[in-house]
Amino acid sequence: MAVAEIDNPLVLFKRLNAIFTDLIGPASVREGMAERLLDEAFESFEHYVKSALDGIDAVVACRGGCASCCTIRVAATAPEVLLIKHYFLKLEKARGADFVRDLVARIEQAHEATQGVGELDRMEVGEVCPFIENGLCVIYSRRPLACRGHASFSEHACVDALSGEEVDVPISEPHMTARSLIQNALQSALRDAGLGWGIYELNHALIIALKDDNCERAWMGGEDIFAPARIADVSQEEMAETFDAIKAAVA
Repeated sequence: MAVAEIDNPLVLFKRLNAIFTDLIGPASVREGMAERLLDEAFESFEHYVKSALDGIDAVVACRGGCASCCTIRVAATAPEVLLIKHYFLKLEKARGADFVRDLVARIEQAHEATQGVGELDRMEVGEVCPFIENGLCVIYSRRPLACRGHASFSEHACVDALSGEEVDVPISEPHMTARSLIQNALQSALRDAGLGWGIYELNHALIIALKDDNCERAWMGGEDIFAPARIADVSQEEMAETFDAIKAAVA
């Protein structure tokens, strides 16, 4: 877990990139890679946020039962998509096959309702995340960094914003910074390993994953299997240049 360099984001990025690279390893030992990568990513995220919020006179308002922000677009890396796909097996054992079939149907419906809708317009569409049930996230322990990185200090402001009011929602900067640093370091390591390293719209990418039993093997073999779901807000060329510049700048 790379957290010692918390006061130097560039050093932390490079350190995380190295850790993720080691966890990816050669092609012959990549079984279970998604879980290993995200165990590190999520643990580093929690430690970073805890350290960064230490001494701040504010309390994160996010709680179980409040899904006010769960109409926004969720971006995910390939390992995060695969981790959720794996979790469906546990959901089926715990909740039954009918539950999983209904969940997949909700994912497909949400994708149909939001396909092509940009991030800023997503909340106006008002399509609630298909993983929300009675205000709770059914994949909470496996939720992507994008969800973990979106935290507010005011539930009231979130509710007002969701209803269409123009309010400034006090978002937690440490959460956003941790999400960006860790996600980008992971992407950089995936790119260096020749793997699909883009950012993908979660619902679309999950539909691809759930319909292709061979998707994980294809991805580990270097195919960008989730390319149709890629979010292109920033070009991959620009992102790659940024990653390389950071690694070159930090000796």
